[in-house]
Amino acid sequence: MSEIADAVALRELFLSAPESGASRVVAAVLGLLVLSVVLFLVRRRALREEYTPIWLAVAFSMAFLGMNFGALRMLTRWIGAWTPSATVFFLGEVFLIAISLNYAVRLSRANLQLKNLAQEAAILRTRVERLEADFRTEP
Repeated sequence: MSEIADAVALRELFLSAPESGASRVVAAVLGLLVLSVVLFLVRRRALREEYTPIWLAVAFSMAFLGMNFGALRMLTRWIGAWTPSATVFFLGEVFLIAISLNYAVRLSRANLQLKNLAQEAAILRTRVERLEADFRTEP
């Protein structure tokens, strides 16, 4: 049982370690930078409006968790991670999986639409060729 108690004590040590002021500044600056880039891309119409809420939520979350280290610690305890950095990496992985799944669904939908358009174009081409052939054969 000593190993389990040591592991629990080590986890508590990790979770109670003081945060550095530099990490707060970096997280806040990165959050504001992502926010600025998202707004710039929306303004230039390089990023569609439907993706804006997702990226704004990411930017605000980065800034919030960077400035409120207690919330990050609480989230770390809630998910059972050992360190706040592990929680950040875990959340990043979850976000990347969600984005990948979203793009996979959109790509599947686009492939289906492309197949349907190609079939319709082939049908129309066949009809045009038949009409041209009928027009040539009429006296």
